[in-house]
Amino acid sequence: MKHIIILGDGMADEPIDSLAGKTPLQFATTPYMDKLAELGVSGMLKTVPDGFHPGSEVANLAVLGYDLSKVYEGRGVLEAASIGVELQPGEMAMRCNLICTEGDILKNHSSGHISTEEADELIRFLNEKLGSDTVRFYTGVSYRHLLVVKGGDKHLDCTPPHDVPLKPFAPLMVKPEIPEAKATADLLNDLILKSQELLKEHPVNLKRIEKGKDPANSIWPWSPGYRPAMETMQELYGFSAGAVISAVDLIRGIGTYAGLEVINVEGATGLYDTNYEGKARAALEALKTNDFVYLHIEASDEAGHEGDVKLKIRTIEDLDRRVLKIIYETLQTWSEPVAIALLPDHPTPCAIRTHTGKPIPFVIYKPGQTADSVTRYDEFSAKDGKYGVLEKDQFIREFLR
Repeated sequence: MKHIIILGDGMADEPIDSLAGKTPLQFATTPYMDKLAELGVSGMLKTVPDGFHPGSEVANLAVLGYDLSKVYEGRGVLEAASIGVELQPGEMAMRCNLICTEGDILKNHSSGHISTEEADELIRFLNEKLGSDTVRFYTGVSYRHLLVVKGGDKHLDCTPPHDVPLKPFAPLMVKPEIPEAKATADLLNDLILKSQELLKEHPVNLKRIEKGKDPANSIWPWSPGYRPAMETMQELYGFSAGAVISAVDLIRGIGTYAGLEVINVEGATGLYDTNYEGKARAALEALKTNDFVYLHIEASDEAGHEGDVKLKIRTIEDLDRRVLKIIYETLQTWSEPVAIALLPDHPTPCAIRTHTGKPIPFVIYKPGQTADSVTRYDEFSAKDGKYGVLEKDQFIREFLR
């Protein structure tokens, strides 16, 4: 039997008054998610181990069954792997957002979802002005980029910018966790302030302001780490070949270290306008030559970070009818059975616009299996599922067995 995980990033939420006390998953029209729940077996999965921040890097590694205490090195190293930056011993990688500040406020974490083309011009400019033998900037996708510091100390207190929209940024700048990391913290904070001076009059930002768009007028480095030591999923679970499909460098980087083929899809943006159908078709094509496919869709997470309830409902319904429907109906015509798992990585509640570490709902559908009593897919129905609450590698081993 082959296996595909369909992951709607940040899809889980909390009850919302404007939805009559329902979550977006409960409120949305999701016939194919509910069909999987009716035919499959549901449960809850703890994707954020105690002591870890509820970041997507943590939660997605946990979904794949990795022991975070052994492999976690932050988000930057994973994105480095995705964009082909080979980290050397002693090099520290960090996610480097292009953010929008307004006065002393961190307005948003994404510079209004700046395009990759605009961002590339800014990152190249910053590397020319601020780069050195010690510091290098690399372009990623949209607002998500990479900063590599040779000899950097990773023992830093860094705030993810999507956690603090509309908060003053100065108190949130980098702090050392140990005395030895002070020089690195001072370097990073100096880069932040210098970037603000350099970017405020850049032509890219002046054009964005003219068009009523948020400027990308500051960098924000966070999630430091060194190259991780990870076994591949083939080594851990024994299948021969796997693939990952995502618009997000973080997930592609996880896939690279996990030994999965990284498949790019034209028009995949990581936002509500992503090429849903193209990703579904790419996943089906990948299943023809791979035993395992990890299909990651980012849109719901971004809607949660924006606090946009209507948009989050729309992204959930798009995943249902433009991805899950295509995959489920096509697989019914195949002679070879394919197991499907559906889940988010973590909740991203619209009310607080950031991640939480609460367990998330999942459903596993395997052709011919005996279903449990759950008939809807959402955060509360899944609690009545046969699996109960799973953690560590229990979910992935149950799914792949």
